[in-house]
Amino acid sequence: MTVTLRLDRWTLNPKGGAPGGFGPLAIGKLPARMIEPMAVEERGSRRTRIWELSSHLHCSIVGTCLSTGELRQVVAKADLSDDGSEHDLHGQGVLLAGLRDGRAKLLHKALDRRHRAVIARFASVRTADEVRSLWRQAVQQGDIPGGYWAALTHPATTDAVIREIFGEVHMLSHLVGAANRADIRRLSDLEAENARLREKVARQQEHLRDALSSRDERIRALSDLLAHRIAEQPADTSSEQPALTELVAGLERRLRAESNRRAALEEKLTHANDALGRERRQREGLERREQALSEELQAIEAQLLPSDRDEEETNASLAGLSLLYVGGRTDRIGHLRAASERLGAHFMHHDGGVDDRSGLLGGLVSRADFVMFPVDCVSHEAVTLVKRLCRQMAKPFVPLRSNGIASFVAALSRHARPCRASDASSSFPLPR
Repeated sequence: MTVTLRLDRWTLNPKGGAPGGFGPLAIGKLPARMIEPMAVEERGSRRTRIWELSSHLHCSIVGTCLSTGELRQVVAKADLSDDGSEHDLHGQGVLLAGLRDGRAKLLHKALDRRHRAVIARFASVRTADEVRSLWRQAVQQGDIPGGYWAALTHPATTDAVIREIFGEVHMLSHLVGAANRADIRRLSDLEAENARLREKVARQQEHLRDALSSRDERIRALSDLLAHRIAEQPADTSSEQPALTELVAGLERRLRAESNRRAALEEKLTHANDALGRERRQREGLERREQALSEELQAIEAQLLPSDRDEEETNASLAGLSLLYVGGRTDRIGHLRAASERLGAHFMHHDGGVDDRSGLLGGLVSRADFVMFPVDCVSHEAVTLVKRLCRQMAKPFVPLRSNGIASFVAALSRHARPCRASDASSSFPLPR
């Protein structure tokens, strides 16, 4: 099957063009051959080297399979300039991938060292279909950088497999970018709406204060006038008594009307304050959601592009611990199991009583070092039972914001610390 993609690419331009010797290519089709014909004839059973791959693949390899810190070290060893922005550094990495004077070996070795575990797993297969199958497993487990590099350089990989894998990575980058842009746009709209509501409430409060002040001033003026008129009336002026009585009755009616108006204004002010409180609580909830989404995105990015040092620390962070996951969606359990096992934890699952008997929860909780459950995809009875069992057995439990993989990975990254199985209670504080 022939795959045609359209995307922005970079090509070598040593005689001029953009800084770093690169310039934008016109959008078009991928080349007919993704591996040099001579390299296909010579490589035999060895893996393809990066400079033997088509230059159209170098940009995606450098951007997907290496972190900025690792790329900066390689560029420095190759005596290339790395004083510009991260975009310029990326361009230097793409340039380095196509050099045939020996410096591209530095980049190739760095990629092999970074993904040696995945390369070793791919080394056990011999056909293009087996390479495609292992690539699918790597995508399901979230190890796209390692699977991408190992699949592109595998001896059995064909042009058709490379085109298919390249297309999937290209579309994944579009999906991630679109999701992030939608979340940021929605948050900006909510913040703007919150600001408008706060300004409206402030104007209403100012108007109510002015109205109350004016009403009180009028009441004081009428009271002073009444007192002055009463003081001026002679004691024996019985003929003016009806007029005075009528004046007092009128003032009392006006006073009652003003009192009713004040009560209405106070009620309106109370409603306005309640609305302002709800808006503040909504804003706080949105800020907490934004923080949770940011932590989940950072955790996902850390899983996709971890550094060598982070990988060594992560592999030891939950080694020897047992994790019990209660509830959730059955189609995501495999992904959650793979994410926890990459951190060295033993994964156990109970669906909360749908198919699994609820009586098994006690035994599973006793075997687990900590328990997690998504609050949006588990029964109330299962949550109550899990909390009671965890408190009785002094086991920590972690409620998750949602049943998504991002919430699970973020919780593992937030709570994971290098520890022994016997120290699990110190790593996860017991909720009250």
